[in-house]
Amino acid sequence: MSVTATGCLVGPNDERPFMKLPALWSGVDEKSEVGAGQGAKSDLAQWWQSFDDSALNEIVEQALASNLDEKIAIARIREERAYLASSRGALLPSVGLDGSYTRQRYSANTPFGEFPQAIPREEDMYEAGFDASWELDVFGGLRRGVKASQAELAASIENARDVRVTLLAEAARDYVAVRTLQRRLLITRENVRDENDSLGLTQARFRMGFAPELDVIQARSLLETTQAQVPELESELAQTDHRISVLLGREPDALNARLSDMAPIPGIADPGAIAVRIPAGLPSDLLRRRPDIRGAEREVAAATARVGVATADLYPKFYITGAAGLESISTSDFFAGASRMWTVGPTMRWPIFEGGRIRAYIEARNAQEEQALLIYQKTVLNALAEVEDALVGYAKERTRHRALADSAQDFKRSEMLARERYEEGYANYLDVLEAQRSLYAAQDALAQSDQQLIDYLIAIYKALGGGWDIDAQLRPALEPVPTARGQASPSTSSSGLNGRLSRSNQPKV
Repeated sequence: MSVTATGCLVGPNDERPFMKLPALWSGVDEKSEVGAGQGAKSDLAQWWQSFDDSALNEIVEQALASNLDEKIAIARIREERAYLASSRGALLPSVGLDGSYTRQRYSANTPFGEFPQAIPREEDMYEAGFDASWELDVFGGLRRGVKASQAELAASIENARDVRVTLLAEAARDYVAVRTLQRRLLITRENVRDENDSLGLTQARFRMGFAPELDVIQARSLLETTQAQVPELESELAQTDHRISVLLGREPDALNARLSDMAPIPGIADPGAIAVRIPAGLPSDLLRRRPDIRGAEREVAAATARVGVATADLYPKFYITGAAGLESISTSDFFAGASRMWTVGPTMRWPIFEGGRIRAYIEARNAQEEQALLIYQKTVLNALAEVEDALVGYAKERTRHRALADSAQDFKRSEMLARERYEEGYANYLDVLEAQRSLYAAQDALAQSDQQLIDYLIAIYKALGGGWDIDAQLRPALEPVPTARGQASPSTSSSGLNGRLSRSNQPKV
């Protein structure tokens, strides 16, 4: 192994890609409602627990245990671990066992046929033995392959963690959607009840001659319009229930009974109590938590190592080969000392002319490395945009939510006054109709704003990579892989945002 350990490494060396990042989040300042408030309850590792909702916690726990997308990602980790073990095996000698029996006859119409007839033209041949081959990794092509496999394994682990981050956010969003639809259904049914009462009132006034038939028609029309919203909301609620069940790896109607009882939208009773607390540090520190960025960096490392594997094909390859065993034309003396045979010797192979195939392959690998670096840069920019969008969206939705809450209160008061004036004969039914329409629209808009506000909170946690480090399910797949020297190789690598990428293809001795 000494030759392998001290040989050259051709191709570029992996270094952390460089990206210039902002010093602070533009969506957060000292006066912002989204920040590190003293009373804020937040933990990126288990952010969903800040909503204090037992049903949400239960759904998340089941999703972490049973989601099929995560199981697929874990299976891919095992696949990459197997590829890594295979690439490491190429550094070691290969030994095989061969055995054969042959019955053969020599032609008389060859030079051998001129030999004395005492030499038999037909004979048996028995062979058994070992053969071995060992490629001396002088220029590092095999070691570059191991580095590429290590990076791809780390990338698959980060991909599984990214699946988890997305899973947590989707499960929480769908749960919030269920509670919001239940709230909207309740509002709709209450409005149906109130509008039905209004229809009865207008019909009574019409029979007594105090109101025109037009009031009855308008009241009935408003009631029918509101009633038409109920089946639409019920259908959307059922579909959301089904979506959560699939996220949990269960049949679509598995959670119908569990979620049938109405409950408040999580966190909306006191949004300020769960204001997002962004951990101290620069955007670069926070984005190192995002597994998609970490995975993209490992893809760059893998692509860089593959350039070295391709570059090694320009240089000669050295092997030590040998064989040892027994060979005889008779079984009676097959195990005799005279039947022993062996061969051993070095072999060198160096491609002199390949029609430009090797250099074209190197160029392709260089292009793949460039693509991986650009994908990394795009991933970082998208991550920055996701955080900023979520922060700005949350802050603006807080302002909008307060205005909608005030509006709903005012429209409630307006509807009561309009109804009283109509009953006393001081207003026409058009005022009542308009007040009821406005009240229903304001209540529905407020419920949707409740959902949007919590969705933005969830988006912030997701954009910051919250939840990826809950590795209870991933832990069996994250055990370190022994190296050829018996050392453990790191399965992950923290993203570096302030390094550079080496582009030298010269051998490193």
